[in-house]
Amino acid sequence: MAEISLKKVVKSYGRTPVVHGIDLEIADNEFVVLVGPSGCGKSTTLRMIAGLEDISDGEIRIRGRLVNDLPPRKRNISMVFQNYALYPHMSVRDNLGFGLKIAGQSRSVVAERVAEAAGILGLSDLLDRLPAELSGGQRQRVAMGRAIVRHPDAFLFDEPLSNLDAKLRGQMRAEIKKLHQKVASTIVYVTHDQIEAMTLADRIVVMRDGHIDQVGTPMEVFNHPVNTFVAAFIGSPPMNQLPAVVDAGRLRLEDGTTIAVPERLRARVRAGQKLILGVRPDDISPEGYGLMEDGESDRVDLLVDIAEPLGMESLIYSRLAGQEVQAKLYGPRLVAPGERLTCRISLSRAHLFDAGTGRNLEAE
Repeated sequence: MAEISLKKVVKSYGRTPVVHGIDLEIADNEFVVLVGPSGCGKSTTLRMIAGLEDISDGEIRIRGRLVNDLPPRKRNISMVFQNYALYPHMSVRDNLGFGLKIAGQSRSVVAERVAEAAGILGLSDLLDRLPAELSGGQRQRVAMGRAIVRHPDAFLFDEPLSNLDAKLRGQMRAEIKKLHQKVASTIVYVTHDQIEAMTLADRIVVMRDGHIDQVGTPMEVFNHPVNTFVAAFIGSPPMNQLPAVVDAGRLRLEDGTTIAVPERLRARVRAGQKLILGVRPDDISPEGYGLMEDGESDRVDLLVDIAEPLGMESLIYSRLAGQEVQAKLYGPRLVAPGERLTCRISLSRAHLFDAGTGRNLEAE
């Protein structure tokens, strides 16, 4: 398949820059997910790779070949959009094979590749149906199949699941993961949904305001966020972030509550330093009902505002030092609003961020 390289890529509309000189290397057969909030530049970046947007500066290379000035049809890239873009008057078979026919492929080649793609995606029994006779998930599989038949160097996905309901999105995530395993292809995938990013990616690229904040495997980005933005964006529920000041070797929150500085970070802080304490909800739990009870920890008392039972766990909403805090209780125990809980905070998994820059103290 293909490696894709972006070097100092810039995109501006008039005098307004939207992508600010990004660098990114995507390996052959890698599944890379560009994730970030609306307007961060992820879809624009994907469209520049595809050739649907001109770049303002920098270089894009596919399989080592400079493609800055190549039209989309000469880049050997297949793109899957969120709106399916199927021809309503054509059968599934004809939708799958249409691009190949336009390219002048023989009937035998078209039939062979359509059968191959239909087999991979479980569409073989649907080939004679029209798009209106398909479910949303089936239509998206047809859109994916239309990309597969071209045997492209790389697949580009632009928020392909955003039109589907939650259950169907879960099913289609599995379909796309299987597709990557079967066709061993390079995939660049854009989404604003961090769950899609975590479950699909070999590597995640977190974007904000036209910049890349962090690149890493899903667990690297989850466990070692470089700043408060990544920490809040990756993870569901998001990481709790509490303003604090270093005071007498502890972290003093705005209401006077103090929490120990994690042992591994004590040499990195100084008295009076303003920080943000970051702790994921999974790492704040009532004593006896947490995931990790034997590591380095401290205790806080939380008054329950709301409890959401989710089966074998409950999500607890409370407040600490004027900030909303979410915690997790693991087990079938019911929690009532107004109940006061003594909770353990896992310090071994907590993070400290500079209050001014938002940078993780452990980030290189």
